[in-house]
Amino acid sequence: MIDLDKEICVCNSLTIREIAECIKTNDFKTVAEMTANDECPMGDKCEKCVEEGYDYDGFSLSMVLSLVKQDRI
Repeated sequence: MIDLDKEICVCNSLTIREIAECIKTNDFKTVAEMTANDECPMGDKCEKCVEEGYDYDGFSLSMVLSLVKQDRI
């Protein structure tokens, strides 16, 4: 089970739940769209959260986008 309260984008204090809601609300299809948005900024500071994860654990914006596309969150 994925902890939806796990912080993914530490620089912007965004959890998996918040990022997933932003993806669904704005109908983002790519990570590039996610990082370029102004509604809920993410992945725009240290950028570690985009691919490898802040703790290098694979929990990343890419992973959240994939899970949303699969309707798993």
